[in-house]
Amino acid sequence: MRPESDTRRFVVPESLDGRPLDRALRTLAGMSWGDARTMIARGKVQLAGVVAMEAERRVSKGDALEIDPRAAAPKRSLGIDRSALLYVDPHLVVVNKPAGVSSVPYDQGERGTLDQLVAALLPRSRGKGPPATLGVVQRLDKDTSGVIVFARTFAAKKALAGQLRARTVHRRYLALAHGEVEKRTLRSYLVKNRGDNLRGASRFGQEGQLAITHVEPIRRLPSATLVACRLETGRTHQIRIHLAEAGHPIVGERVYVRDYGGDRLAAPRPMLHAAELGFIHPVKQSSMTFEAPLPADFVEMLRRLEVG
Repeated sequence: MRPESDTRRFVVPESLDGRPLDRALRTLAGMSWGDARTMIARGKVQLAGVVAMEAERRVSKGDALEIDPRAAAPKRSLGIDRSALLYVDPHLVVVNKPAGVSSVPYDQGERGTLDQLVAALLPRSRGKGPPATLGVVQRLDKDTSGVIVFARTFAAKKALAGQLRARTVHRRYLALAHGEVEKRTLRSYLVKNRGDNLRGASRFGQEGQLAITHVEPIRRLPSATLVACRLETGRTHQIRIHLAEAGHPIVGERVYVRDYGGDRLAAPRPMLHAAELGFIHPVKQSSMTFEAPLPADFVEMLRRLEVG
């Protein structure tokens, strides 16, 4: 590696669009895999002006990439406090999820996921023993913030899952999307591989899972639109895919942007927030609605776009 006094800057070329960050460093800076991952893990790499500490994070064409060996490693927040719990009873818990935390483990070895952090905050049986395991009802992407519900009993999980299947759960998201978005309903059948190793709309009619997203513009911004997205179905990456395939990828999107030919607005993460969640309580049978305010990074991105 070069002397530690050097700060190197690059712009991600089209040939690396959608590639992992460690691959981009290896290609642009001539680093070994080990050196690239070490620099990332120590907080020495900035992507689009924000410290990036995940080797698998995808880069986009035109992203500014900076390597500063002398940069101080930022402190990672690995926990949440009770203020994140919007509602708790013996049957379920509703949480305001921060961005950057996985909802549930991707594999058996993953630690520090939201379900684990929330379980650790809840009272233990008779005051001792390990934290209870929470039932997964829905998932939010790691970089998505906002309202999510976990079940505390099998019966509650079954009842809430039934509401999701019946499409009676109210789910409203806020997103910053590229361009001028019009009010519309996006409907397609999503498959795991649309032909280019990405999830997306099937090219063969009604093959795959039906996905329906109702989109409404909330605020026009220079080069972007703040939109509300109401889910009628809840497929993996549904909003991200639908907006991207409609020509309006989410600001900060790094996966579903291959087909977008416009200028990409830089952001620390995909600007997507689960703002509202409503359902019928599985035991009390009362209607419940929860809201989560926009997090600081989303508010800051709005401010930046408004001032140009």
